[in-house]
Amino acid sequence: MRTLLFFDLPTYTADDRKNYRKFVKLLKTSGFYMLQESVYCRMSIDQQMAEAISNKLRNQLPPEGNVMLLNVTEKQFSTMQILLGESKSDVLSSNDRI
Repeated sequence: MRTLLFFDLPTYTADDRKNYRKFVKLLKTSGFYMLQESVYCRMSIDQQMAEAISNKLRNQLPPEGNVMLLNVTEKQFSTMQILLGESKSDVLSSNDRI
């Protein structure tokens, strides 16, 4: 299962930029990797793990902006089409459990 996270955070003031950097650091330390700017992805073994990640993020959200989560199965994620650009080679794209 994959958890896709989409966010749009303000970066107008110094505090906004600090909150942005802090949130991105939280994502990276939580095992997310960047698919695109403001789109991150994380692999989860099951629904319970995805819920735990969701709860962890929910407790540390920035004060302003939009943050959305979408859980998809590995089969759904593997059907994603890249229309322009190249896929990253450091992305784990296997159905094997970790």
